Amino acid sequence: MQKQSVSMKRKTYITVMRVLMGISVSITCSLVFFIIGYVLWKGLPDISWELLTTKPSYLSGRIGILPDILNTVYIVIATLILVLPLGAGAAIYLTEYAGNKKMAAMIEYAAETLSGIPSIIYGLVGMLFFCQFFGMKTSLLAGALTLVIMNLPTVMRTTQESLKTVPASLREGAFGLGAGKWRVIYTVVLPGCMDGVITGCILSVGRILGESAALLFTAGFAHAMHGIFEGLGSAGATLTVALYVYAKENGEFGIAFAIAAILMILTVFINLSATLVGGYFQKRTHDVGETSVPRRSKRSEKNV
Repeated sequence: MQKQSVSMKRKTYITVMRVLMGISVSITCSLVFFIIGYVLWKGLPDISWELLTTKPSYLSGRIGILPDILNTVYIVIATLILVLPLGAGAAIYLTEYAGNKKMAAMIEYAAETLSGIPSIIYGLVGMLFFCQFFGMKTSLLAGALTLVIMNLPTVMRTTQESLKTVPASLREGAFGLGAGKWRVIYTVVLPGCMDGVITGCILSVGRILGESAALLFTAGFAHAMHGIFEGLGSAGATLTVALYVYAKENGEFGIAFAIAAILMILTVFINLSATLVGGYFQKRTHDVGETSVPRRSKRSEKNV
């Protein structure tokens, strides 16, 4: 009787938990689909070829977001060029080279703390440091440098966690064949964790596209159209900043929803890309042991 009572309680507990999880999943999925559907429903009718390919003109009353699209591309490129080497390099050092574990733990804690700071604080610091102290004024380059600081913890942590998943047997096998430290990292470790590096890159792109508070302080909200080098040295609005300007300052809610729909489509595309790229490199990881271990050289390289 006691066993049957315990069994009934366990079955009841499992049933209740399944119902609660089903309700939670249903609410979450409903909210996601509602937000995506509502934004697309309100924004897609206002998207036109003229909107995407022209710049705004206050004299003719024309509204175009081409400068904002270009500014977004410029700031994404500038940020990734700087944040990827810094983040991946820091992760490789902390995982493969750092001998002082306490110092490495302090750096990891600092990175986690940076990732939790509100973006508007980054914007204030970027404005005082890059715009005023370094004399960059309000420019896309100042905004890109601010975004580098914001995205550095994301790239560093994702790369570091991916480096830890590479089996130690692969490293030991490469060392046994006479490879040096850097050769092991370059030919064995990095190919085995490339999915984490790519995922961190894609997540950074998503955060750059969605950032507005920090860029209001550092990049400004001008709608001028320039080339990439001239544009980085001048003020400019990204798509998210333009959304704020059109909705809050100009009252153009149709254009704001159109920009929101474009950003929503880009976000879905980025998430799908992260999933596909991660799956592709996970398949390649199974072959690392066969293809990445270097052959024995005539003269063993010294450890770096």
